[in-house]
Amino acid sequence: QEKLADVSGLHRTYIGAIERGERNVSLRNIVRLAQALDTTPTSLLEGIE
Repeated sequence: QEKLADVSGLHRTYIGAIERGERNVSLRNIVRLAQALDTTPTSLLEGIE
């Protein structure tokens, strides 16, 4: 979480809250996370119903 936070520019606690399903994520932050993970926003959203 801390490394992802550093690379994405998002706060570590925010990323933790996303992982626990406690926060909704904006499209802008989905893009930031995808870039930090070297993937696409689409791949992050696959399988979500």
